[in-house]
Amino acid sequence: MENEKNIVEEKILKRTSGMFMLLVSLVVLLASIPAGALATVYYNWGGPAAGFVLAVGIILCIVLFVTGLIMLCGLKVIHPNEALVLTLFGNYYGTFYDAGFYWVNPFCTAINPTAGKGAVSVPKNGSGDGSMNVNLNTNSLSKKVSLKTMTLDNKRQKVNDALGNPVEIGTIVIWKVKNATKAVLNVENFMEYLSIQCDAITRNAARNYPYDANDGADEKTLRGSSQEIADIMQDELQSKVVDAGIEIEDVRITHLAYAPEIASAMLQRQQAAAIIDARQKIVEGAVSMVEMALQQLSENQIVELDEERKAAMVSNLLVVLCGNKDAQPIVNSGSIY
Repeated sequence: MENEKNIVEEKILKRTSGMFMLLVSLVVLLASIPAGALATVYYNWGGPAAGFVLAVGIILCIVLFVTGLIMLCGLKVIHPNEALVLTLFGNYYGTFYDAGFYWVNPFCTAINPTAGKGAVSVPKNGSGDGSMNVNLNTNSLSKKVSLKTMTLDNKRQKVNDALGNPVEIGTIVIWKVKNATKAVLNVENFMEYLSIQCDAITRNAARNYPYDANDGADEKTLRGSSQEIADIMQDELQSKVVDAGIEIEDVRITHLAYAPEIASAMLQRQQAAAIIDARQKIVEGAVSMVEMALQQLSENQIVELDEERKAAMVSNLLVVLCGNKDAQPIVNSGSIY
């Protein structure tokens, strides 16, 4: 029940023409000049109650001038793909989404906790690499919330995969603010919130899947199923940041490798597996070629070989076909029997 009370319903503000209110503000400012001037002239002329009229004229001049200045403070310019979240004396007042020149209550205050921050530094717990610098561009000290599509570059971090192997993984997130009111009011800083959630989702995905599949295993892996895992990460990240009014458009794994301390050992393992696969192909091909050679010799009746000579021929052909080096031919000038 307490969380339900803290939920703020978004209110889209009605548009009041900024150009019209600018003209009204200028008229009020200019009206302060004749008010003071006429009171001074009347005082110098020496009419009845000249002092009182002068005091009233000066007060009216000051009131009109201050009112005009305050009205000018209510002018707001909203650029395309920007939103402005306003509060009035600590309470949520409303949000502007449409681009244009508007006027609002001059006592309203625009809020944006990310204003003036160009990068977010998030600790990389347990990695030993200090901090992770995430470049989140947000220009200047503007209190407007950008609705443009932005990129979060989650730098590579060291985690253990499902098999306990240390791997380095880096991701990139394409995102934008969908609901400016939620982004500003529901979380302290929606950019830091997104960065931390992305870091947690990346670590969780790496822990749930192995870097590579075991021999003969049919399972999702970080290397072989990167697109499927990225889609899972996108759905999970979206569910985490929906309360912050953020929409995740895409998640991609940009870097994936074994950690340096085991990279050489894993490379040797991959090389050994590749050599075994290659040898299997070579043996299969050699056996097929030997079978074909014996069959053609028999069908064409080129030479009749007994079982012992066939075994010797098979042995020689397999040595030639499966060897790593070029075979050295030996010419037999005598009889084969």
